Amino acid sequence: MKLNFKEYGEGKPLVILHGLFGSLDNWFSLAKAFADKHHVYLVDQRNHGQSPHTGSHTYEEMAEDLYGFFQEHDLKDVVLIGHSMGGKTAMTFAGKHGDLLDKLVVVDMGVKQYPVHHDLIIRAMQALDLANIASRSEAEEELRHLLDEEESTIQFLLKNIYRKNLEDGSAEYAWRFNLDVLANDIEEMGLPILKGSDVEALFLYGTRSKYVVEDDKPEILSLFPNTTFKTLNTGHWVHAQDPEGFIQTVKDFID
Repeated sequence: MKLNFKEYGEGKPLVILHGLFGSLDNWFSLAKAFADKHHVYLVDQRNHGQSPHTGSHTYEEMAEDLYGFFQEHDLKDVVLIGHSMGGKTAMTFAGKHGDLLDKLVVVDMGVKQYPVHHDLIIRAMQALDLANIASRSEAEEELRHLLDEEESTIQFLLKNIYRKNLEDGSAEYAWRFNLDVLANDIEEMGLPILKGSDVEALFLYGTRSKYVVEDDKPEILSLFPNTTFKTLNTGHWVHAQDPEGFIQTVKDFID
């Protein structure tokens, strides 16, 4: 599979993987901050952004998609950063192809099993009849009506709505991500990581997030023994809620 990507800068390769319902677009400013010393690759994972849509969505598949990307671009000695779902893809990749990595950065994600907790968001998005929406403002109003979530979550989801050209020359609004497949495989997103790596790793998480807590550290260390733990005073969106702190913490680790 040929994954959609953008690249910035020159130097040691650094690959960034977004989270569920995200895309490489969420990481533009951060990529440019790392491009002073690195050749940065922002990658859309399968069923997201402008990468191909497929009939399934598993971490094994996403890790192998990434391996194909590494082979295509002759990447080795890579710094791999993954947030949330991207963090689990990165950990799965490290367990299978750790020899291609120099360092691993996992952002607000642990190795444990997580219960399904996106079902309300998925149902709201499925209920939004984009084919009959006339404007982005109408989509925003309807999604806000359907979804009792923070404004930041609603705006994040709206970034994935675009105008899709149809065969008859008309256009309609659609989701960038493959909503039906993600809904079908959502339980897969919570499965635990079973195989680790001795690659040098940074687990960076938000103190106001519940994805990683103090009690998770022994299990993480059992799979990734060369781990450093760092926190920032954020929720789950560590890189968006404290970009300066995120950039500095990651640079201190990888440089």
